[in-house]
Amino acid sequence: MSAPPILEVRGTDVFYGASQILFGIDLAVARGQTMALLGRNGAGKSTTFKAIAGIAPPRRGQVLLSGAPVSGRPPYLVARAGIGYVPEDRQVFPEHTVEDNLVVGAKAGPRGDRHWTTARVYEVFPLLAGMRHRMAGRLSGGEQQMLTIARTLMGNPDILLLDEPSEGLAPIIVRAIGDLIRTLREMGVTILIAEQNMHFCLGVATHATVIDKGQVVYSAGIDELRGNDAILQRYLAV
Repeated sequence: MSAPPILEVRGTDVFYGASQILFGIDLAVARGQTMALLGRNGAGKSTTFKAIAGIAPPRRGQVLLSGAPVSGRPPYLVARAGIGYVPEDRQVFPEHTVEDNLVVGAKAGPRGDRHWTTARVYEVFPLLAGMRHRMAGRLSGGEQQMLTIARTLMGNPDILLLDEPSEGLAPIIVRAIGDLIRTLREMGVTILIAEQNMHFCLGVATHATVIDKGQVVYSAGIDELRGNDAILQRYLAV
């Protein structure tokens, strides 16, 4: 019998006011997977992340972490339960140093573990080690993206949510972010990535779920998606 998923989204509907954005979303991520949530701009990817993180609470359905419901909790309790959320707009503390940003995010994981420390972050993110005393507001977009990922890992989450990590970055920086995600995957970090950059995800993910107009339309291993031209053309081609 396979292990139960670490994260489950079951039959989730989300509204913004009177407008329904998500329609019965079902999603499951197993421990150690790197799952890509793929779809065109406006498909509902970021809203799905906000529903998981407690920022846009579902009107119907459930979000479960390790089998325990977290939907309906305020975002800080969702984070404390083990969900690490990296938003698409990065949100560093610009007037504080890189190291200050990391220390602000430091906390024990849901079982009291502290696998991620500043020393470990600097080992995995050597670029940040050389910038530890630099103000975060003076970093490039790619450097800020790495900092927000590192800061979230300092909270020792069970799963890392990356919302559009390649958006607005130069190709060479996108490759560096991809290398980082593959490194984290090899370390056993469970990751859910929301992206419209299909080619980026094909190179870093192990599994994929495709969302269109607020509904899941496909879910499979990344190799199966890579070979499914009908799905790629219908839902992901630009």
